[in-house]
Amino acid sequence: MSITPLVHIDHFRMDFGKKNVIRDLSFEIRKGETFGLLGSNGSGKTTTIRALLGIYQPTQGTLHINGREFKPDSGMKLGYLPEERGLYKKESVIDVMVYFGRLKGLDRVTAHTWSLDYLQRVGLGEKDKTSIDKLSSGQQQKVQLGVTIMNNPDLLILDEPTKGFDPVNRRLLMDLIEEQKKRGATVLMVTHQMEEVERLCDRIILLKDGVSRAYGTVKEVQDEFGNLVITIEHVGELPQSHLYSIIEQGGGESKVEVVAEASPTQILQEIMRAGVSVGKFTPTPKSLDDIFVEIYGSETSKD
Repeated sequence: MSITPLVHIDHFRMDFGKKNVIRDLSFEIRKGETFGLLGSNGSGKTTTIRALLGIYQPTQGTLHINGREFKPDSGMKLGYLPEERGLYKKESVIDVMVYFGRLKGLDRVTAHTWSLDYLQRVGLGEKDKTSIDKLSSGQQQKVQLGVTIMNNPDLLILDEPTKGFDPVNRRLLMDLIEEQKKRGATVLMVTHQMEEVERLCDRIILLKDGVSRAYGTVKEVQDEFGNLVITIEHVGELPQSHLYSIIEQGGGESKVEVVAEASPTQILQEIMRAGVSVGKFTPTPKSLDDIFVEIYGSETSKD
């Protein structure tokens, strides 16, 4: 049974004058899933989101939400957390949140109650009367996220949601995103944090220079781009082998990358035949961090 996509992007191209940013990009996001839109700075992620929301007009191709081009008055509840914050800096936290709640269709009492509960949840319960410009970067991001999710959107678009967050608050935000998914929201997330991707995302697409370099589930991308990596604790020197290549070693521990045709069992047997004593032997897929570095290298361009 086919699953109806909530977001459908087909043969999307985006030019700015003579500069081509997106080339023939096609992918879809299914209802109820969390989808990762990944890439280095300059790969076209934010451009794609802005074209999807009608902020940019595509040079060619179709970008549909719920089967049609997005319009603000389409009746669909959408939450968009942009990379750049859009809060009124001189106003108090509670006034800003209630104001945006009213814009999203909540009555004043509901918006006020929801905002106070949310601020308590994210550790800002004592900041409701504080002006936005007196908050830290991470605190402002929490307020922006609250504004984004307060009307229980059907589609939640998050552009670098953990920007400015420490590890504790990053985990809190991931919990909030998971809660949105559990209640039925579809989540499109742009992030450089591969831990977030591996924990939250059902499927991903990796863009480079406006072109898709990988598309599918996390496991499918790992299978496409990386052989198994085995962490080995050992006494004695690992032999050179056609079954694997040594990528890290030192302190009695080595990491080897498996040649595609080889199995972990074959490798373990070969190492033990060489007289090496093995204490730990842990095969794992190549991490998304490793795949990201492999695809993008040390690119420093800006989107």
